[in-house]
Amino acid sequence: MKKIEAIIRPSKLEELKEALLAIDIDGITITQVMGAGKQMGWKEFYRGTEVSLNVLPKVKLELVAADDKVELIAETIIQYSQTGEVGDGKIFIFDLADCIRIRTRERGDKAL
Repeated sequence: MKKIEAIIRPSKLEELKEALLAIDIDGITITQVMGAGKQMGWKEFYRGTEVSLNVLPKVKLELVAADDKVELIAETIIQYSQTGEVGDGKIFIFDLADCIRIRTRERGDKAL
């Protein structure tokens, strides 16, 4: 079992959600986040003073999947999130020790 976290552009969210549903991935957590990376933000003027805003709005997706689906999920995220410009985001993949469904107490892949 793996946990996949992806940070993407907000404008790519709806298209990516549809693509994930098309490959039978429906358990997903979505969070609006702010982040800084190579994109470096932008500068604005506030009351005559230049202000650097180095964090930008992003969307964080979190999902858990069986090991055999991880590559398909990662490729789908890349395909539907990539623009080729700085700021497309990142994907992080973690080993997951266990998963427990609270309602039934099922564990592991059965709980997904």
